[in-house]
This record gives sequence, C-alpha cells and structure tokens, in this order.
Amino acid sequence: MNEFFKKLPFIDNVLKGIGQIMLQENRWTGLLFLIGIFMGSWQGGVAVLLSTAAGTFTAMKLKYDPSEINAGLYGFSAALVGVALSFVFQTTLLIWVLILLGGALAAVIQHFFIQKKIPVFTFPFIIITWVAVFVLHHFTQIPASEMISAPSGPADYDDFLTCTNAFGEVIFQGGIFSGIIFFVAVFISSPAAALYGLAGAVLGAYLSHMNGEPIEKIHMGLFGFNAVLSAIVFSGFKKTDGIWVLIAVIITVAIDDLLVDHNTLNEVGGVLTFPFVAGTWITLLIQKLFKTKKIE
Repeated sequence: MNEFFKKLPFIDNVLKGIGQIMLQENRWTGLLFLIGIFMGSWQGGVAVLLSTAAGTFTAMKLKYDPSEINAGLYGFSAALVGVALSFVFQTTLLIWVLILLGGALAAVIQHFFIQKKIPVFTFPFIIITWVAVFVLHHFTQIPASEMISAPSGPADYDDFLTCTNAFGEVIFQGGIFSGIIFFVAVFISSPAAALYGLAGAVLGAYLSHMNGEPIEKIHMGLFGFNAVLSAIVFSGFKKTDGIWVLIAVIITVAIDDLLVDHNTLNEVGGVLTFPFVAGTWITLLIQKLFKTKKIE
C-alpha cells in the first residue's frame, strides 16, 4: 500500500493534509477522517477533498517547500474551510467555487505564517470562514444547509460519547460514529495525543458544565472540541506535558465560554477553532516566559 502512495504523492499529501486537522501527519488518520466526514454528509466529504486538493495544488504550483507539502501543512486549514462552508450553507455553485478558492487562499496564508515562523495552527481557516460567512449572509440569499437548520434531537449520551462527540465536532460532525472514528484515527497515529485529547474533552465538558453552559450542547461536544485540539498540541510523554495540557485546556475553555456566553462572532459563523488558537498562543507564551526565567 505504501508503494501506491509513493506512485501517487498528491493523494498522499491530500490525506496527510486532512490528518493534520488534528495535528497528525498520517495518511491513514486522514483517510479515517474522510470516511467519518462522508458518514455525516457526502457534500462535506466532497468539499473536504476539493478544498484540501486546492490548497495542496496551490502550494505545489507556487513551489513551496516540498517537505512542508508532503507533511500536509497546506491542507488542514483548506480542509476545514471546505467542510465549514458545506456545513453552513446549501452547496450551490457559488459555494463550490468558494470552497476551491478558499482552499487555495488558505494555503497562501498558511505559507506566509510558516515563512514568518509563527505557529498559527488553524487561523487561516478561521479568517477565511469568518469573512466568507459574513459576506454570504449579508450579500447573498444562499439558504442555510439542512444540517445547520435542522432542530437537534434530545441529547441522550453517556460521558464517553460526550467526549468522542468533541472529537467529531472538530470537523463539524455531530454523529456518534464519526466521533469514535476520529478518536481511533488519532489513536493509530499517536496514542498519547488521542488520550490527552480525550482528557481535554472531559475537562472541557466539566468546566463548561460548572460555568452553567447548556447541558445539551456540552453533550454534543460543542464545548469540548477546542479543548481536544489544545490538549493534542501539548501532548507528549514528559511529566510536564500534562501540566501544559491542563493550562492550555483551562485557558481555551475560558475563552470559548466567554465568547459563546456573549454571543460573540455569531454573525460570522461562530467561534470555530478560535478558542483553541488563542488558548494555545497564550499557553505557548507562558511556556516561553517560563523557560526564559528558568534560564536566568
């Protein structure tokens, strides 16, 4: 099978790009993510493929570093743009065009920050999606997708499924099976990342519950997916890794709850993964200050 991917490196790069949504440079993780997305909706699956391919193709044509392309670094923000637009809006011709353009633009923005050595994570996806959703809501009549407009059923999940739902919501998937598939996908690439992500989801759900957030949304994983990503970033095998995961998750959940409670960013599609990015930036800054003081 590895020979297959060697002969078709573009497919390999696209799958790794999808896997990098949860910071995993692994084609099998990306393939499982794709399967989970298709289980949610075929439009979402096609959108992810198109946007990730557009981002990867753009990076290749602009002659970005081949090792970065091979690692999937120009695919994950592009992938999220695709799934977000297909999730929020009905997939008209304009939406399909924007999915392709958004994927390409995500790669260009990602490259800018990579060149500046700034760890922006999913920030290009956030900016593009916020702008696109704002413009489309205010200047077009494209209706909301059935997924976002359909009323949610009663939440009847146990604690484990609440946590795996958080994995699913990272890529806009609310189904139980998608969440489980995403957890397994991360686990086969990095057991430590998967387990820390699960712990992050548990802590995120608990903190949000203590803060009085709606229990139905907590069960859906809506207050856990940013915590999952923050936990994965700092996951590892050192004793101190657990401390940094704890700090990152607490900061991320605090930002998430604050923005949601004040209905901030609803006009542009919601908080998306901004709490994860902001929480991780703050934690990295604390980490840097801590290391500087330690040296002194």
